[in-house]
Amino acid sequence: MLPDYLAKATPNAAANRAPWYKNTAPSYAGIFLWIVFYQTLANGTIDRAPLSVCLLALAVGGVLCYGLFYYVPAILGMKTGFPLYVIGSSTFGTAGGYVMPGLLMGLLQLGWFAVGTFFSTKFILAAMGSDAAPGSLTFTLIAVAWGYVMAAIGIMGIQYVARASQILNFIPLLMVLFVFFGSYSGIEKHQPTSSDSTGAFLLILQTVIGFFASAGAAGTDFGTNSRDASDVKWGGLVGIAGAVLIAGGLPLLSVAGAKALNPAITSFDYEAVISAQGGALASGMFVLFTLASIVPACFCSFIAGNSFSTMIPGVSRTLSTLAGVTVAIVLAVTGVAANLAGVFSIVGASFGPICGAMVADYLLSGRQWPGPRQGVNAAGYLAWAAGFLVGIIPFLPVSDGLKQAFHPAAIYSFVVGLVVYAAAAKLGLQPAVVAMPAQAKAAGK
Repeated sequence: MLPDYLAKATPNAAANRAPWYKNTAPSYAGIFLWIVFYQTLANGTIDRAPLSVCLLALAVGGVLCYGLFYYVPAILGMKTGFPLYVIGSSTFGTAGGYVMPGLLMGLLQLGWFAVGTFFSTKFILAAMGSDAAPGSLTFTLIAVAWGYVMAAIGIMGIQYVARASQILNFIPLLMVLFVFFGSYSGIEKHQPTSSDSTGAFLLILQTVIGFFASAGAAGTDFGTNSRDASDVKWGGLVGIAGAVLIAGGLPLLSVAGAKALNPAITSFDYEAVISAQGGALASGMFVLFTLASIVPACFCSFIAGNSFSTMIPGVSRTLSTLAGVTVAIVLAVTGVAANLAGVFSIVGASFGPICGAMVADYLLSGRQWPGPRQGVNAAGYLAWAAGFLVGIIPFLPVSDGLKQAFHPAAIYSFVVGLVVYAAAAKLGLQPAVVAMPAQAKAAGK
């Protein structure tokens, strides 16, 4: 017998789908326009490499996100109409799919939600002229209010997130452009203070891919709203590859130019450039960047709620989402969510091998979704374990040389996941495919 999450699955009908510029592209662009993406992007990069190298790294990172992490999941979602938790039952099994990618996706989205809540609260306080720190009563009250409101919007469904993104995406884009033109004259004066172009290039790749990895796997869900392969392609090229270059490149150039024009700016954080605007202008920008954080926050709560309600059907979607969001708010209030580098690395290590294994499964199955596999797919779990181990090497007590050898870890974890899955499948470690209900099988043709 199939688990309920598979037995009751129904594909998204063609009538419910829309062009790429109405769903996939604006939703993904909204994620990259989130200030969390570029807040620390200049740290350890523009001070070590020419700006041209940093921009090239962003362009390469965007293409890799599109080609390695997004395209196959999105194509599978488009072809079948099924979301990630159903598609993942092939790579990880009908029983294994509960944990991977099912519950793991939900847990990592809560991590992102915590990060978003932390920075949104911080920006709201900055706009108010308050320096209340994490753990204070003021910080806690704002974080709680923000978190639960965003969760409520996410519970209503992804269609509301997509609609909001078409409007709210323009806010951070306009702010990023405003800051860029304000610091443009200083860009040509910027000079790196040290020489390590390779290190800076690889750090940007790790940041971009680590930030995007889980959203890449979620491309399956976006694919269910795509009409055809053209929607999948253009939604990804514009919303991912294009958005990475714009949403990452303009802030990088802005930090470089602003620091050259204003020696009082000592930090490489994008937030420091906003603060340097001074007075009411800076306060207004912090408010607008907070408003722009609504789309990614709702996206995170939607994906988390979808994951928990599907994998744990005995608990209502509303209750499971609110329970998860509560944990995320605690992480934000305590300041744990402030470590962006750590968050990016863990996400890349977790979802790099998942995407790699899905790509291997897709290619071995003749570029189709074969259907769920019985029980636990050992090939998928071996691929994930090996890839995750490689992905967390930077956190292990090993030599600096070994850490550098596996940088950027997110890419290596993807490659290891792909290779190990393919090898395990060739050794016969994949369980038999289980028949889906008639309507589901028809949708997969």
